[in-house]
Amino acid sequence: MTLAEQWTDIYLDLHRHPELSFEEHRTAGIVAESLQAAGFEVETGVGRTGVVGVLTNGEGPTVLVRADMDALPVTEATGLDYSSTVEGVAHACGHDVHVTCLLAAATELAATPETWSGTLVVVFQPAEELGTGAQAMIDDGLYERHGTPVVVLGQHVAPIPAGTLGLHAGPAFAALDSLAITLHGVGGHGSSPHTTVDPVVMAASTVIGLQTVVARTVAPSDFAVVTVGRLDAGTKVNIIPPSARMEVSIRTYQESVRTRVLEAVERIVKGQAVAAGAPRDPEIEHFESMGALVNDPAACAATRPALESVGALVIDPGPVPGSEDVGVFASAAGCPCVYWLLGGADPAHFDGLTSVSEFAAKVASLPSNHSPEFAPVIDPTLSIGTAALVAAARHWLPKS
Repeated sequence: MTLAEQWTDIYLDLHRHPELSFEEHRTAGIVAESLQAAGFEVETGVGRTGVVGVLTNGEGPTVLVRADMDALPVTEATGLDYSSTVEGVAHACGHDVHVTCLLAAATELAATPETWSGTLVVVFQPAEELGTGAQAMIDDGLYERHGTPVVVLGQHVAPIPAGTLGLHAGPAFAALDSLAITLHGVGGHGSSPHTTVDPVVMAASTVIGLQTVVARTVAPSDFAVVTVGRLDAGTKVNIIPPSARMEVSIRTYQESVRTRVLEAVERIVKGQAVAAGAPRDPEIEHFESMGALVNDPAACAATRPALESVGALVIDPGPVPGSEDVGVFASAAGCPCVYWLLGGADPAHFDGLTSVSEFAAKVASLPSNHSPEFAPVIDPTLSIGTAALVAAARHWLPKS
């Protein structure tokens, strides 16, 4: 079996057997076994289900390279012959690609010690989809036991052409804030709304009001998204319920904009409750939070030639509105982060395109991360992803 076949088989196995956040036990076992075979010192159970591999190769800096392991509660609809065998769970975000590429890169680096010097720390993180896995590993003493890195490296597969890497300096992934809001009314019979305070109407007004946050409190030059993704109220058509609950997702890049948006949301929610005559204040629970992922410009500029050396086309895709918690590792270490997009879409989709607008439109038309139809092509996604991690690691671990 060639090396390429080995990693393809591991990828197919991971894709068939996805595991949800903090349940990545089987995946962690495969990771630990592979790292041990390559000669790494391995620690499991870091931050509950995380795995850390450490390989020291002479004098030099410590470099952390990260992959996330968890899947999503999505029913796969790709039609692939290696589709998920787990009902209602799928690798719809491509974390199986991330794990495979980092395992292959770690093995190659271990087999070529003459090409680098220092300490390589490979981190396989749980629960990225919850936004809590990186912090869980930090809180569990990752750096106390394995040293503090000088840089954090990683990649995320995306629906850009396989053979392409996307590197954007500055805010690269958005901050995430998820709010659960409970609006309190006075329930009663649907035929007598005058005896109630209707939380459904209150919720409807609140949803409309929240749509003004971006339009009227955020400068046109700034970025923000406010989405009401869930709204629940009532049990029967002729009953006005006592409460309504909604969940709101907020994305921003700048901390000042993030603060302004959160304040505006709270003001609107409370104001609608007062206007409706609610018997008590609404409850606002901040149940998810991730800071923006900021790529260090100088570190990106230093790493870019290494990424270009693998034969990939390196582009600037601009900031991504999705969120990522890999920046937690860099923030906790006080070091730069360099995190790039790994093309996973069939290059044939982009044949004949001649402009940036055509390229962007094609990307937008393809199944994206979190779609039940998201399906990165295996070749050359895995080979380019592996080579990019190896090249970036070698740049930051130069042979003295």
